[in-house]
Amino acid sequence: MTTATRKRNPADEGGAAFDRELDDLPPELRWREWMGRIEAVLFASASPVGREDLARVVGQGASVELLIEDIQAELGGRPYELAQVAGGWMFRTRPQFADAIKAAADLGEQSLAFTEMEMGVLCAIAYHQPIDRAGLADIFGKEVSRDLLARLRYKDLIASGPRSPRPGAPHTFVTTETFLVTFDLQSLRDLPELELPKP
Repeated sequence: MTTATRKRNPADEGGAAFDRELDDLPPELRWREWMGRIEAVLFASASPVGREDLARVVGQGASVELLIEDIQAELGGRPYELAQVAGGWMFRTRPQFADAIKAAADLGEQSLAFTEMEMGVLCAIAYHQPIDRAGLADIFGKEVSRDLLARLRYKDLIASGPRSPRPGAPHTFVTTETFLVTFDLQSLRDLPELELPKP
């Protein structure tokens, strides 16, 4: 086999292969290192990180869930927490510090304030997805403007879903991972029960 066709090995390039198991460390130090690795991965990510991705940085016998619990216990008095949302975990500041963050930081146009109609459309999409504009019109008794849908899309709260079976196969709308994170939901199953009007 020539050097050109040989598979590259990180150790050949001067770097050591990534050691997940850390067998050379005593068990308590190994656990601390795994906790540090998980924290580092979560800290570096702007979106939730799933269990499978976190399992790549710890040994095969390690429980990602127990490591997460230990990290959460250590963060008890901190102004941020490790939360499980949208099928993974992520760091976020605790709600009681929102005013301090707004006072100190220039957050620009990151406001997620919604008009009543935007919130209504977002809820309709969340509960009835995939749904097209005609389906939304059936719910609201009037057309839902393309501008309103564009604003929700711009905030990355909705995206295009599968084509509708209606004539013309219009686009449908579905919620996104950002929607789940924004509303602190693990999945759509966490949406509150709909109270249907009594006949």
